[in-house]
Amino acid sequence: MNELATNEISFEDALQKLETLVRELESGRIKLDDAVAAYEQATVLKKFCEEKLKAAQLKIEKLEVSPEGELKTVPLDPKEE
Repeated sequence: MNELATNEISFEDALQKLETLVRELESGRIKLDDAVAAYEQATVLKKFCEEKLKAAQLKIEKLEVSPEGELKTVPLDPKEE
């Protein structure tokens, strides 16, 4: 799976494929060449999933009400301020 292919897949589908690949690798029942290919594909999927999660985290904000009753958005993580 290359970068182009990951652009056409949802996070949920990528995560499911990653979990399947990990189970196959952990089983030890696949040939060495197939295991290497699966590992390479899993690495691409892992990176894709991490990037999607990071992008989603950056978009998450929470609403706060000021003492004056005004609503404003602030980063969910106070360290980001």
